[in-house]
Amino acid sequence: MSSIEERFTAAVHSTARGWRTALDRRLKYLGISQASWLAIAYAAKSGPEPLSQTRLAASVGVENPTMVVTIDRLVTAGYMVRTPSALDRRVKLVSLTPEGEEIYAKVKIEADAFRREILHRVDRGALRAATELLEALQASIETLT
Repeated sequence: MSSIEERFTAAVHSTARGWRTALDRRLKYLGISQASWLAIAYAAKSGPEPLSQTRLAASVGVENPTMVVTIDRLVTAGYMVRTPSALDRRVKLVSLTPEGEEIYAKVKIEADAFRREILHRVDRGALRAATELLEALQASIETLT
């Protein structure tokens, strides 16, 4: 029998993987990969300030070389542009093009509908407690790195 801690970590991992996989299937018609729609979403959510490639890679949870390949594809597709940082020429900043903003709007509509579909039967108090627990765990993890 697994400990509750083992069950918890397995549940977090498999739920996150399952969530991304199911959403990826739902977004398939847009013709973009999971790595691409994640990069687009994080870039869109960064606000008016462009993200560095390194920060985008960290947000998505991939290594820098992997993110460079993804960004290359997004630049070629016309969804993203790279600009040099005014503060450090070695740093490349990425931001969405108008086409990238359009594809993000489609991703967001689908992601919002998916989220409602999955969570609509979950008790609001349980959802709040689970969210607060996961946010506290994330904060603890960030203090270790």
